[in-house]
Amino acid sequence: MSAPEDARHDVLVDVATVAADLQLGGLEDPAGGAPVLLDVRWELGRTDGRERYAAGHLPGAVYVDLETELASAPSPAEGRHPLPSAAELQQAARRWGVRRDSRVVVYDAVGGTSAARAWWVLRWFGHREVRLLDGGLAAWERAGLPLETGETVREPGDVVVHPGGMPVLDADDAADLARAGVLLDARAAERYRGEVEPVDPRAGHVPGAVSAPTTGNLADDGTFRTTPELAERFAGLGATGRGEVGVYCGSGVTAAHEVAALAATGVTAALYPGSWSQWSNDPNRPVATGG
Repeated sequence: MSAPEDARHDVLVDVATVAADLQLGGLEDPAGGAPVLLDVRWELGRTDGRERYAAGHLPGAVYVDLETELASAPSPAEGRHPLPSAAELQQAARRWGVRRDSRVVVYDAVGGTSAARAWWVLRWFGHREVRLLDGGLAAWERAGLPLETGETVREPGDVVVHPGGMPVLDADDAADLARAGVLLDARAAERYRGEVEPVDPRAGHVPGAVSAPTTGNLADDGTFRTTPELAERFAGLGATGRGEVGVYCGSGVTAAHEVAALAATGVTAALYPGSWSQWSNDPNRPVATGG
């Protein structure tokens, strides 16, 4: 397990550091090269991410389409956001301008809950130099930093991807972990309890899973809670790092945010990419409801 602050810095970067890297406000770039900025403007039920990106984004940021670049085509068997193939992700990452030695910073307008998918996918495909912008677009604007409009097109990158860089679970693994370890459900508590289900065919949760809504990772201003606060939260859920931990959500998007929050405390967690959208489509999988 990493030291807490080292672990946090391996996951998150603040706006002041990124602004310095971009040589804004007269600050010199301390790292010898600006990061590739990726804008992952996505929210469940919205399709206007590209338009919102074009209306204002961090200088030089490239738009990333979560539905088509961070996922393969949906299916009942694989879920709503299956992992992209190596060929798909490599083509997309090169379009974004990612090179083999690039530092990458990802952000969104929803506290990192969609950008974390890019953070996780890039790390899954072997690119370790990627960080989440803590607080995202809102933190950038609060700092009075400038935005650009329109579309940014970068020179194509040369990154080469290799899958397998982050731990994953399939449905059988998730079932086993719910019984013998800690499986966290990152969806809203009412979806976990089965009171509502807006998108998937059955309501409820994986039997034995523990409710841990992703929103609990964030402070009121949309930044990640402090490392001690996160560690206390996850310890209360049984995720201390002394045993195996897994996370799922609706379709493997916000669960990546929980994996990132756990990583910031030094706890390694496996992601179940198929998540509830895959589990609930399989009539042979049991469903639990209530608390």
